[in-house]
Amino acid sequence: QVQLVESGGGLVQAGGSLRLSCAASGGTFSSYVMGWFRQAPGKEREFVAAISWGGSRRTYADSVKGRFTISRDNAKNTVYLQMNSLKPEDTAVYYCAATETSYSLVTRGNQYTYWGQGTQVTVSS
Repeated sequence: QVQLVESGGGLVQAGGSLRLSCAASGGTFSSYVMGWFRQAPGKEREFVAAISWGGSRRTYADSVKGRFTISRDNAKNTVYLQMNSLKPEDTAVYYCAATETSYSLVTRGNQYTYWGQGTQVTVSS
């Protein structure tokens, strides 16, 4: 059983930056594909970014490409999401997720097994 705990959310002005962290415990972190998702009020959960086991492959939603960067430190069992040039439309609860799969990248939420509790990101205009 893998436990995921996100941190780093908060309130920031448009154009600002935040770095989210997701600490994992209870499993072999380096064997999991990791992802970030978000859900805004009244909207469905959406994919943000994913990273392969060793970190060599990454993929992003078009809406965040060029502004967000996903990374991982397998020695620290932690995945990060660096968010720059934030926009009010980035306001959401952000969740990290983990899955053990033969695929190097996973973008669909229903393919992830483990989820964190979420951290709120609010971007003011």
